[in-house]
Amino acid sequence: MTILTSSHWGVYEVEMQGGQAVALHPFKGDPDPSPIGLHMLAPELERLRIRRPAVRKGWLEGRTRTGRGQEPFVEVEWDEAIALVASELGRVKAGYGNRAIFGGSYGWSSAGRFHHAQSQIHRFLNSIGGYVRHQDSYSLAAARVLMPHILAPMDELMAIHTSWAMLEANTEVFVSLGGVPLKNAQVGAGGPSEHRVPSALRRMAARGCRFINISPVRDDLETGAAFEWIPIRPNTDTALMLAIAHVLHAEGLHNADFLARCTVGFERFLPYLTGAADGIPKTPAWAAAITGIPAERIATLAREMAGARTMLSIAWSLQRSHHGEQSYWATTTVAAMLGQIGTLGGGLGVAYGPTNNAGSPHPRFAGPTLPQGENQVREFIPVARIADMLLNPGTPFRYNGGHHTYPDIRLVYWAGGNPFHHHQDLNRLLRAWEKPDTVVVHEQFWNPIARHSDIVLPATTTLERDDIGYSTREKFMVAMPTVKTPPGQARDDYAIFAALAERMGARETFTEGRTAREWLVMLYAQSQASARRAGVTLPDFDTFWQQGVVEITGGTPPQVMYDGFRADPAAHPLKTPSGKIEIFSERIAGFNLPDCPGHAVWQEPAEWLGNATPTQLHLLSDQPDRRLHSQLDPSPWSSAGKIAGRQPLSMHPDDAAARGLTDGTVVRVHNARGATLAGLRITGDVRPGVVRLSTGSWFDPDPTPGAPERHGNPNVLTLDIGASELSQGCIAQTCLVEVAPIEGEAPPVRAFDLPEFVTI
Repeated sequence: MTILTSSHWGVYEVEMQGGQAVALHPFKGDPDPSPIGLHMLAPELERLRIRRPAVRKGWLEGRTRTGRGQEPFVEVEWDEAIALVASELGRVKAGYGNRAIFGGSYGWSSAGRFHHAQSQIHRFLNSIGGYVRHQDSYSLAAARVLMPHILAPMDELMAIHTSWAMLEANTEVFVSLGGVPLKNAQVGAGGPSEHRVPSALRRMAARGCRFINISPVRDDLETGAAFEWIPIRPNTDTALMLAIAHVLHAEGLHNADFLARCTVGFERFLPYLTGAADGIPKTPAWAAAITGIPAERIATLAREMAGARTMLSIAWSLQRSHHGEQSYWATTTVAAMLGQIGTLGGGLGVAYGPTNNAGSPHPRFAGPTLPQGENQVREFIPVARIADMLLNPGTPFRYNGGHHTYPDIRLVYWAGGNPFHHHQDLNRLLRAWEKPDTVVVHEQFWNPIARHSDIVLPATTTLERDDIGYSTREKFMVAMPTVKTPPGQARDDYAIFAALAERMGARETFTEGRTAREWLVMLYAQSQASARRAGVTLPDFDTFWQQGVVEITGGTPPQVMYDGFRADPAAHPLKTPSGKIEIFSERIAGFNLPDCPGHAVWQEPAEWLGNATPTQLHLLSDQPDRRLHSQLDPSPWSSAGKIAGRQPLSMHPDDAAARGLTDGTVVRVHNARGATLAGLRITGDVRPGVVRLSTGSWFDPDPTPGAPERHGNPNVLTLDIGASELSQGCIAQTCLVEVAPIEGEAPPVRAFDLPEFVTI
């Protein structure tokens, strides 16, 4: 007997025996299933499950703030755990107000739409008066803030990308800035039920589309055919785009009609481009010195793009850098100058490949969504500024034109996500993590966030609760019945928060008198109504639950991003202040930010190869190919991709030879912020001067002073400052490091050890 379930890596067929899941198999309806989720039942993961509520010994005995991540835990009964959390929430509310509670979550803990930890924790905290929230995402913060000012909100752009079918039929040149990484396209927030990116790229290449990959690494694009790789210096794409814009204008290759009808501000940008404003024409020769790309190739690239039906795709990774907004703004400007936005197979993508849904042919409608209620607390932080908040309460900061102040946080409540994966400069975060009085977390595994908490509440996984899997513009909606008994005393987040809400007098506000099953029925009904408006008919809930899956069909023709706007900008205005594409933004200029003026500009990053010492290398920390973020890192699939139990560091053969390094050995990667140990992989797929260390290895600090992190976690090295005062986004891709052989034997990796438990 098999039952379907959904996960962030796709839909899987669950083999059942005696009412329990025993194996996972690829979904027959998926043309290119991901292998990651096949390992959700691995015994290596089961061994690390949190089975009972646990409290850090020092906190339980004396409410100490130090010792997180090092002290043993005391297991307690659920009633005591709920009482401790409720009491601490009540104490902080009474003494400091709800603005002293930070509600941390990152939204990736469940593909199921009801048991979505981010929605659950926000709804609960709102039911007791609110909390300090975070804004945007580590993946996309700079673009999320910038793009609504100049083009459209990122969620809208991702939903209206030109369909793959239109690209296959019409695109002649596909220029990817940062590639179209298939490892990223494995995932989707609510479950990618039909992985379409690999086959779409292959079909485009087979039809004759020419691919040009502009990236420090070659293997972030795979088309099944040869393509051109232009190995650019990291963090210099803005300079490249400005030089292309210069060629387009100087040689009369820009589309003056499109600029006049569909954009504003080109004449304000032009003096900077030509050098009339600052004495520096942004020519290919100027850009060559910055990017490392020959000037003649920059010039011919501009001409090739203007002479063919061209799609520009800019990866999310480019804006995760110092001044990361500028790469997106400059690329949007070039796309506008080419004048192909709204044409069949031409224009702009932001981007194809970061998740599975861009370019989907399936209808768009709102899936099941748990309402979060109203937050009475107005304070918030940009998501990547958590260490700043904890270390510097009361300090002012700028964000998106506003003036704000970091709140004084006494209690951190986390459910869903792992800041010891996402955040930069983890040694700094460790110092910040000692500031709050209490850290409470819901977790399934004894991972770094659980081990650095005071009260740990064991949560269920996707396989251990009923839910509904759905992601925007995916082919299937999936019923997700319970297929596995939770280990020990693990409970789902809804049950935990309902018990807390009852203890704090807010049960009715939080639950509205509904069981989890009743919420599923109600949320599905709401989704039925949304689907009808999109021309999609969903069966009744009982039918859906019995058959296990619904194919989303409807009369959605292949989509062309902004074809209506191109045809008639007045009738189909954008949501920008002018209703048009803003090459110059009066609003942003009015913010008077020295690090983000009113149009795209080149500004040197804090760390890049242009200011590196002779021995420094530029570190890229991209998404891993064998897990999502840090999820399932202990699984055999993730472990099989490591070297000596550590995340591989990719390095060019010339750089390895210069340092006397050998493939497959453990190396020390370090800078002034920290050090980590990684397994060396020598490859020609990275540009000289660049190394790559993918994220997601569970943070494994060595308590010995000055000792390196043991597991290859790049975020002990990355820089923890904002992209600019506009977005305050994560800049993980702006990082210089040294790489050297280690002295003596490498210490063992301890990331997957269980914590110590004691009784008192």
